[in-house]
Amino acid sequence: MQHQQRLAQARANAAARAQTQARAQAVRARAQQERANAAMARADEAERKRYEREAKAAYVEMRQAEVDELNEDLALEYGEIDGLLALTLDLDDYVDLEGLKVRAMHPPFPRWDLETPRPAPLPTPVPEAPVFIEPPAPTGLFGKKKKFEEAQQRARAEYEQAWGQWAAYRDWIPTQDAQQAQEHATLEEGRIKLLAAERERYDAACAVREAEVAEQNSSIDTLIAGLGYGAVDAVQEYVGIVLANSLYPDAFPVEHEAEFDPATAELTLRVTVPAPDALRTIKGFRYVKASDEVVETQLSKTAANERYASALHQVALRSLHEIFEADRRGLIKAISAQIGPEANDPATGRQKFIPLVAVAAPRDTFMEIDLSGVVPLATLQHLGAAVAKNPSALTAIDTAGVRRS
Repeated sequence: MQHQQRLAQARANAAARAQTQARAQAVRARAQQERANAAMARADEAERKRYEREAKAAYVEMRQAEVDELNEDLALEYGEIDGLLALTLDLDDYVDLEGLKVRAMHPPFPRWDLETPRPAPLPTPVPEAPVFIEPPAPTGLFGKKKKFEEAQQRARAEYEQAWGQWAAYRDWIPTQDAQQAQEHATLEEGRIKLLAAERERYDAACAVREAEVAEQNSSIDTLIAGLGYGAVDAVQEYVGIVLANSLYPDAFPVEHEAEFDPATAELTLRVTVPAPDALRTIKGFRYVKASDEVVETQLSKTAANERYASALHQVALRSLHEIFEADRRGLIKAISAQIGPEANDPATGRQKFIPLVAVAAPRDTFMEIDLSGVVPLATLQHLGAAVAKNPSALTAIDTAGVRRS
């Protein structure tokens, strides 16, 4: 599957490079014309005529570059349709079902901020207790004793006041610390509850993802086990995976329906392709200088019919090849396929599936064919297929006479 994706990406890259080159050429031509127009506006009469000629030439080159881009896109589209069979031959169409198993991818837990506890409040420090400081002895000749006693009284009063304030603050600290501790505990309790709720919500979402992955992987295990027993549903589902993995061009989409008969080990396949009128019938684009128009050249009816018929033949062989190659167990012993569009039946005017190719091939016979060197129509004839001579007429083939080689 990864190889198919890489090859498809490589083809897309090549197409993108070709388109980029064509567009770059158109851009260069447009810029050249703009430069010529600007120069002409600045020139005198003699130069003006010369610049006018150059501007006209640049314009023609720009228009031709546009045509080249259209033709490049058309060639890429036709190349993909003409190479429908070759597109798959370098690929291994086997699908490793174990590789389809997946692992649940969980986003990070969004509330990581709740996982860190709040820091506990620090105890309030107790300041140093006030100390009584003896006042200095007074100086002078008279009244020293009285002055000293008064100073002592003032110092004692100030000390006692300071001590009272300090003692009140000291006694208040346990209450304050207890209040802060309670507030911290309340906040922590809220954080823990919210964390638990967010974790539960996150775990529930993870469990849903895990269950979805487990269910998908279990279905793959069931499919693998069913293939081991050749169960009808498992074979049909695996074939559906293989064919869904087959990349067809946007211009030629293909759909498949398959039904497996365990009694005969035969797969009945219906392949729906676009109707003939869904394909473009343009041979190419060209620029008409006289009328300044881009006109289309149409393919001949023969060429358009041949391209459509070739696409049908290639799709028939490609479908058989992809299924047989992907079925490494050899569960499918034969394939009976019908290829055609859903279109209005010319006979009834009603929308219906119109088989234009019908082929039935045993596995052993088909796997002996080297598809890299075949002419698809000749291979279908070799397999005894019924093939519409003019598929564009949408005349259904008779599928009753298809033989198995």
